[in-house]
Amino acid sequence: MDFRLLQDTICAIATPIGEAGIGLIRLSGSEALNSALKIFTPKDPTRILKSHTLHYGWIKDPVSGELVDEVLLSFMAAPRTYTRENVIEINCHSGYAVLNRILELVLATGARLAQPGEFTRRAFLNGRIDLSQAEAVIEIIRSRSEQGILLANRHLRGDFRELIEKWRETLIQAQTRLEAFIDFSEDLAEEAEPEAPEYESLLEDVLEGVTRPLRAVLNKYEEGRVLRDGLTLVLVGKPNVGKSSMLNALLGKDRAIVTSAPGTTRDVIEDTFLLKGVQVRILDTAGIRNQPDEIESCGIERTIRSVSEADVVLWLIDNSRPVTSEDRKVYEAVGGSRCIVLLNKSDLPPAFPIQRVQQCFPGPGPVFRLSVKNPSDIERLKTYMAEAFIMRPLESCRSEIVPNMRQKECLEKAMSTLLRAEELLRSNAYGELVSLEIQGARTQLEAVLGWENDGELLDRIFLQFCVGK
Repeated sequence: MDFRLLQDTICAIATPIGEAGIGLIRLSGSEALNSALKIFTPKDPTRILKSHTLHYGWIKDPVSGELVDEVLLSFMAAPRTYTRENVIEINCHSGYAVLNRILELVLATGARLAQPGEFTRRAFLNGRIDLSQAEAVIEIIRSRSEQGILLANRHLRGDFRELIEKWRETLIQAQTRLEAFIDFSEDLAEEAEPEAPEYESLLEDVLEGVTRPLRAVLNKYEEGRVLRDGLTLVLVGKPNVGKSSMLNALLGKDRAIVTSAPGTTRDVIEDTFLLKGVQVRILDTAGIRNQPDEIESCGIERTIRSVSEADVVLWLIDNSRPVTSEDRKVYEAVGGSRCIVLLNKSDLPPAFPIQRVQQCFPGPGPVFRLSVKNPSDIERLKTYMAEAFIMRPLESCRSEIVPNMRQKECLEKAMSTLLRAEELLRSNAYGELVSLEIQGARTQLEAVLGWENDGELLDRIFLQFCVGK
């Protein structure tokens, strides 16, 4: 982005275009108020537009005098605004024609159309928020779950920034002690009893103050990803074990065709439902068997790909029939995935005990005996999944900061340099080498907050936003 454009006054429609009660057009920049006054006629022309107040009136075409809409106009003077610039928000009726007509009039006053994310980008560049808080804004907008909103709000209020700054300060103090020893090492050498750098003390400070808590944050990434983006659940098994019936039962509707004929599902069927405020993406897959036809083979390939992308695999086994080589083939496809084994058709006489599954297929996960026809069994399964994959991670994440992918990559690089620094400290290496590694860790921590103004990185982040944000 050309930083000269930051001097412009920008505008955009900040609400989805469509028939609704209210639409909003936002302006930001030094000329925002002047632009608005060219098209806004207040009911009381003698009333001064004070900051952070609402004003009733009309939007009119300044050339023709045509009345466009009845509006409420809010004026917020810098720096107490979202962007730390003068901000105008025009609250009008929502509809494609009226929103676009008002936007055209605003553009005609000299404002320009905002680029995607430019309002939030200005908030970042003007120092109101750091980069982690800017990313939290888009996480809130895109969140697929209530729990994801809770996590994003912790970032937005600055919890992550405070933690990063605390770690950075610890590293600065350690680096300062190292640099002091390096600068005065010749003077110390002339003394009768020279003081060596307190490497053990430095090591403990870095371990306790940064490395250990940093590792704890990194360990929470996967749990936070599920709470933020939702849970992917894949149903697998050989043909005719009840996968499609399980899909319908979990969704609470008839989504997949269910027949007594094996191999009904040839492709991956996908839908979603909410579980404790988290969106669950559920995939019903083609049954895995020994001699599939050409179409089934394609379906089985997609099943195996889906398993590799799953957060949780529900492996269904028909408990009314003996275990077969096809079940073993499913076991091999599941591999090391996080898995729950479901012995379906418990309404029929069992052909084998639960212990048989545990002997034949060690280690895939907990085993449940149920029937997809029994609503209480489905609720029992949902309760278990909610506790294991949502509530426990949520309780853990409430006391920890959870990074997104970009932040995680920065923190992983910081961790790598800290581990090298710790190894050098243990081996009593030259202080200069240790200091360089600590500086590298500091740089990565600062990158999380966007302290180094990387234009390409900022473009990539803010282009994910909608135009009005």
